[in-house]
Parts: sequence; structure tokens; C-alpha cells
Amino acid sequence: MSGAQEDAATKGDQKIDVEVVDDGGFATEQEVRMTLKEGIKRYPYAIGWSMLLSCAIIMEGFDLVLIGNFFGYPEFNKKYGYQQADGTYNISAKWQTSLSNATFVGEIIGLFINGIVSEKYGYRKTMIASLSVLTALIFIPFFAPNIEVLLVGAITLGIPWGVFQTLTTAYASEVCPTALRAYLTTFVNLCWVIGQLIASSVLRGFLSRTDEWSYRIPYAMQWIWPVPIIIGCIFAPESPWWLVRHNRVKDAENAVRRLTSKDSGVDVQKAVSAMIRTNELEKEITSGTTYWDCFKGTDLRRTEIACVVWAIQQLCGTSLQGYSTYFLQQAGVAVDKSFDFTMGQYALGICGTLSSWVLMTRFGRRTLYLWGLVGLFVSLMVIGSLGIPKQNLGIAIGSSLLVFTFIYDITVGPVCYALVAEMSTTRLRAKSIVLARNFYNIIGIIVNIINPRLVNADSLNWKGKAGFFWAGSCLLCFIYCYFRLPEPMNRTYLEMDILFENKISARKFAETQVDSVAGAIDNSGDSVKEQPVEHVEKI
Repeated sequence: MSGAQEDAATKGDQKIDVEVVDDGGFATEQEVRMTLKEGIKRYPYAIGWSMLLSCAIIMEGFDLVLIGNFFGYPEFNKKYGYQQADGTYNISAKWQTSLSNATFVGEIIGLFINGIVSEKYGYRKTMIASLSVLTALIFIPFFAPNIEVLLVGAITLGIPWGVFQTLTTAYASEVCPTALRAYLTTFVNLCWVIGQLIASSVLRGFLSRTDEWSYRIPYAMQWIWPVPIIIGCIFAPESPWWLVRHNRVKDAENAVRRLTSKDSGVDVQKAVSAMIRTNELEKEITSGTTYWDCFKGTDLRRTEIACVVWAIQQLCGTSLQGYSTYFLQQAGVAVDKSFDFTMGQYALGICGTLSSWVLMTRFGRRTLYLWGLVGLFVSLMVIGSLGIPKQNLGIAIGSSLLVFTFIYDITVGPVCYALVAEMSTTRLRAKSIVLARNFYNIIGIIVNIINPRLVNADSLNWKGKAGFFWAGSCLLCFIYCYFRLPEPMNRTYLEMDILFENKISARKFAETQVDSVAGAIDNSGDSVKEQPVEHVEKI
């Protein structure tokens, strides 16, 4: 771009010139053709910075597993629960629900704060502030004298976690090219599972302790994460897409330079031109960047898909994973064995997420999601069937839960993060992800009301038969995805905008041809027959 063009862009000129369109179209076509190997070679720093910010999710996954697994932890139950007739201690279904949902309540607040603050001040500053607040809030559960204070701690900790949930995914999707997008967004899920595995291992290690430090030390370990991540965030580049949305073209170019290697061959100005062109197209399609805009025009469909896809993580039966130690103990597995199963469960989750990187880029997001739901349905039916006999089949149920976990973490678990990041427009991404995650949290609150009552000894006590309930829910999820979930694999953000604007059916996304330069689609696959979208006509 010339200096005059840069000045016009910097001043927020609503009309972009022909050179920007040509550069943007060329850069878009280059990005589509980029292979994984080329993406790694050209964007090594983007990979590193994205992975660093995503590590905040390790801390969140760590703490959320603590709460669910503490329900099967003798010393924790003795401190915060009540004594049963057989002399053992238990936390009632009411308090299990309250503690589990407290985090969701805090996350809902944090998510809405993030949607506004991150778009105004940038991803880096929001992340640093959230990590700083979190460091102070950890003191609440660490020193909690009773279950009521523990509840307050769960709510307040949920606020910065809500920020991490969406900010890390949005940042990962904006600093990398299409070839790397699926890997870096699903790395968020890998961080989640790593945190869960660490938490389960720590709890297993302290299981033999018979004092309050058996559960206080795991809480204290949360202080390990914030400071290193804060230091990294101070030096990390801001998202170039965020800089473009704020008309800071020069800063966006500098950010792209910091995200790419010196000999990458990436034309920085053309790469930023592609961002400008996509941003301008989306300004033509959408009227603004408020939460309300997520429910207008074609963005309504995109918001709906993102919300439901993320809610499916709750509705497909994964609540049995979160309560795995308690669930297995109720099914007849010994306390120490229940924690061993849980550790194996999350180790399989890591293997599954790594495997999903290969499968996702070969078979696509939609295919993997649908077949994943089929596999989860079958696993849940097996778990339910094993809960019918009166004899103790806890080991068999635990083994089936391991299979369920592997299927989930090779399909639905990681693929969800890629889908949510790819469904929204770049201008509404932060707020769209916030809405999607909050819908996930609302569904999570409902699930956390239902699940303890299904498996708790002082409630329905269904044990393994709870699998039947979640199998029915999983089947409904499959039906929705078959008709509504599109395939975004190998699509740039500009191509996604064009496909949604032309109301392409979800089942035809993969086969529809898009001309990125003309800004039009071709259903026949031969030549572009439809008129370019309004934005391109104006240029």
C-alpha cells in the first residue's frame, strides 16, 4: 500500500481502494494454498505466543477438576461435608451442585466482561489484568474455613477463568494462518486436559494424607501458573486483526512481522491488506460490533451454531467425566482405584487430542464431530447397560468411561474449539465466543443440577444407569449437527463470510466453490455466476 492508502486506512476511511482489494485477494489465495509445513516455517512465533497464552487454560482445567474430584476425596468431605450412617463423610447433592455451578456463575460474569474489555483494550492487557486478579483470589479457597466461603471462592475465581476461556481461543485464531488455525485453537483443549491430568495426579499423590493439607496444597499449586504467563504476555504481540479493527494498520504490520520468521517470505503489507479487506466486507454485512449485532442477519445463524456446538460439550455426557472419581466410587470402585482410573482417563484425553490434529485436517471438522457423537452414544449405552445388573461391575463401567473419554478427546472435545473460533466474523469473534461459552455455562449449570441427582448416594443413585440419560441427550446433539453444522476446513475468514452471506446449506459448505478475489460463490463449480457481494461492487 502507498502512504496515502495507509493514512486513509489509519483514519478509518470506510472505503478501501482497488490495490487493497487486489493485495487482499492475492494474500487470501496464498493463505488457502499454504500447507501445514509452510505454516510452521513461516509462523513459528505465532505458534509460540499462542501456546503461551493458552497455557492459562491448564490452570483452569487444574482447578475445575479439583472441585469435581474433591467430592470423592475423604479429607475434603470430612472438612466440608456431613457424616453418614456408615461413618463415612459425604457432601450432599445440593452442595455438590452449588459448588460446581458457582464456577459457572463467575465465568458468565467474566465472559461478558471479556467481550467488552478485550475488544476495547486488546487481548494482552486483558490477559495480564485477569491473571493478576486471579493470583489474589486464590487465597479465598486456600483459607476457606467452611463450605460457604469455598462457594464464594469458586464464584470469584470463575470471573478471570471466564476471560481465559474465550480470549485464548480468539487470540489463537487471529495470530495464525488457515493452515495452523485448527491446531492452535484445539491446543486450548489439550491445555485443558493437561490441567485435568495434573490435578488428578496431585490428588492421587496426596490421597494418603489424613490432614487438611491433602486438599490445601492442591489449591496452593494454582500460584505456579500466573507469574510466568504474565511475563510472557508483557512481551507478546497484540492480535493484528484487533489492530486492524482499531485502524492501527502500521501496528498490525509490525505485529505480523513479530509473528513470522525473518525469511518467511510473507508479504506483510499484503497479509494486512487481506485483514483490511475482510474487515471492510464484514462492516458491509454487519452494522457494528455489539452483542446485539451477533443476533442480526447472517450473524444470527453463526452465533447459533457456535453456541450449540459448545453446549454439546456439556450435553453429550461429559459430566460423567467431571464426576468420574465420585461416579466410579458410587459404582463400586475403591477410592484409590477411582483416582487411578481418572488419571488414565485424562492421559487418554491427551493422546486423543493429539490424534485429533491428524484426523481433523484429513476428514474435516463436521465429519469428525458427527462420528464422535455416534461413538459417544454407543459408549454411553454400554455404561448404562452395565449399570443394570445388581452385581458390582464398577471396573467394567470405569473401563467404558475410559473409552468414552478417548472418543470425546479425539473428536468433540478439541474440534469444538476450532469450530467456535471459525464460525463468527472477525469483527464479532470476541463477543460471539463469549455468547457461545456463556450458553455452554448456562447448560453446564443445568447439567450440574441434574447429574449429582442421578449419581449421588442420597438422591436417585442411578450409578451406571445414568449413561442412558446422557445417551438420549447425545442422540439429539447428533441430529442437530447433521442438519446445522457446516464444514469450515481450509476456508479463510473471507470465504466463510461469503458462504454465510449467500445462505449456503450446512451440508453443502464443503463442496461450494468460492472466488475470494471476486467475493462471490459458484454452486456449479465451473465459474462464478453470482454477483459479487455489495462490498465488492462498491469498490
